[in-house]
Amino acid sequence: MDSIGAACHELKKQYDDCFNLWFSEHFLRGRTNDSMCASLFKTYQDCVKKAMKEQNLDLDEVKKDLLGTSQEKKPPQKS
Repeated sequence: MDSIGAACHELKKQYDDCFNLWFSEHFLRGRTNDSMCASLFKTYQDCVKKAMKEQNLDLDEVKKDLLGTSQEKKPPQKS
């Protein structure tokens, strides 16, 4: 799956590759220190946040947990 922004596709691939290696070679063998891919994740995360801003997507709205609340089935408010 591609990333939200075209500029982030390669960063996502690099992070996914790192994560998959960490998961299979480290985590599944009991080594749970996840710092191996931290810098790649931060770079990718910054790219995604920038892409969301460029597409006028509000990160705070995306983070809201609405499942099971009265707002769950309401359409988003128009700005």
